[in-house]
Amino acid sequence: MDDQTLRPAVGGPDAGYLLEFLQDGVFVTVYPSDGTEMLFELSDVRQTLQDNGVIDYDVIELSKIIREAAGERRKLADEFVEVMPEEEEEFSSQENAPETEADTENEELAGIIIDISRDQMIATVRYDTSKGTKLPQVEDIKAALEEKGVVYGINEETIKNGVTSLTPFVAAEGKQVQHGENARIERKFDLSQKNRPKIDEFNRADYKDMGLFVLVKKGDLLAVRIPQTEGTPGKNIFGLDVPARTGRPIPMPQGKNTEVRNENELYAMIDGQIVDSTRKIDIDPHLDIRSSVGTGTGNIDFTGSVSIKGNVEAGFVVKATGDIEIGGMVNGAEVYGRNVMIKGGINGQNRGIVKAVEDVQAQFAENANIEAGRDVSIVDAILHSNVRAGNRVYVEERRGIITGGSVAAGEEIRCKMVGNAAAVVTRMAVGVDPTVQQRYIEICRECKEDRGRLKQITQMLNTLSKIDVSRLPQQRIDQINVLTRSQFPLAGKIKRAEKEIQSLEEAMGRMKDGKIRVADTVYPGVRITINSVIMNVQSSIRRCLLTVKDERIDIGTY
Repeated sequence: MDDQTLRPAVGGPDAGYLLEFLQDGVFVTVYPSDGTEMLFELSDVRQTLQDNGVIDYDVIELSKIIREAAGERRKLADEFVEVMPEEEEEFSSQENAPETEADTENEELAGIIIDISRDQMIATVRYDTSKGTKLPQVEDIKAALEEKGVVYGINEETIKNGVTSLTPFVAAEGKQVQHGENARIERKFDLSQKNRPKIDEFNRADYKDMGLFVLVKKGDLLAVRIPQTEGTPGKNIFGLDVPARTGRPIPMPQGKNTEVRNENELYAMIDGQIVDSTRKIDIDPHLDIRSSVGTGTGNIDFTGSVSIKGNVEAGFVVKATGDIEIGGMVNGAEVYGRNVMIKGGINGQNRGIVKAVEDVQAQFAENANIEAGRDVSIVDAILHSNVRAGNRVYVEERRGIITGGSVAAGEEIRCKMVGNAAAVVTRMAVGVDPTVQQRYIEICRECKEDRGRLKQITQMLNTLSKIDVSRLPQQRIDQINVLTRSQFPLAGKIKRAEKEIQSLEEAMGRMKDGKIRVADTVYPGVRITINSVIMNVQSSIRRCLLTVKDERIDIGTY
């Protein structure tokens, strides 16, 4: 067997190293150190090898094994010499015998061997004791180094220490090259928390906030490129320069809707979600959810437009600054967007709401609350719901029914049937939008107050302009400066308010001509309000156009 032991092993983990004398050679294992203390030195191992008859081995390889301390068995020599006990005793007696002057004179100088590392950065001195065992002098070492061409990084101190024993030592070491660092991208966002519930201050998970996306605003910093460095050249022991390798550059990860500024900074050009494919960073103004909004997604609050393939389940909220398109139903949920388009219906369950800045479209609405800044378009029916539109409400396709609840529009309501044969109470109102009217009253009041304040400030400044300001105390001068600065933003606020008042007046002017068109039947039980004029329907009305004439509701032909 190759692993047959020919001599007891020497050392072990406690000693820091293990020597094994096997049939196929001498093996050494150096155990990793915890760094607190050195258990042994190279000279200790060499002495143990000599005591066990191991003469022919590579000292440099042994030094490397000790430095690495890998804990692995490494082959050091092919054979060893058997030392008989009597030979050991004789050798010991000779070694301990006093050295005579004649012995010292006749002793030959040990040979000097200079080993150069492969990268030409380290020169190691070891001794050839086959020629002699007399230690060389410092000058002898320097001469050997010079003969080898070693001229840089020579360490005088280690050479002085190295000539005191036959242990190998490093006599010269070059200046290591420092290669340049590669360029890298430092991202200013964290996507690691996506699809995880938000944790509140009480360490509770909110599974309605799953963090499906990371949002940014226009002008936000997305990433910074740290440029590559050139590095620092080195020098080998022969005095030759070792050039440094410059770090590799990296392109900016510029994707859609992003821009590079100052060469190394990436910014968002629009509001939206971050889509990071490692090589590129995109800002997507659209969120595509290929399922229903529920426990799997949590609530949605997105800057941009949203597409939802499935439903929006009860108790969940979808908010978007752009359009929202829903492929299924809205069941007792809250939906807020610029335009809301629902391919299914709205089953409000008397708690949900669908609100749009502009338009709302759906197949039907039942027990729902709907608000739109412009139009509401329902394909089939509005049942027991509260609907309010800034401009118009359309229910003209399929059955075209409005039954129960209340429907209000700023300009017009169009449908086929209102109420039903059971005379269920149904309210319809057209004319000035109460929201618009309330805003008009508020803005007029604010504008009047601001005009009064501006007039007072102007009068005070006109009076003060006739006084020698330099004679006034500093506190009074500061008050005058504050008044002077305040008049400009106040004048700007008044100008903006006047513009909004004009816009609201135009909107209310259009709403004064409110009308209701019914293509089929208005049933008893319906209460109609047009521009504050009220009519309770007592008997069915067929194919009619309802407007206001002479402060009364006029029933015209459709």
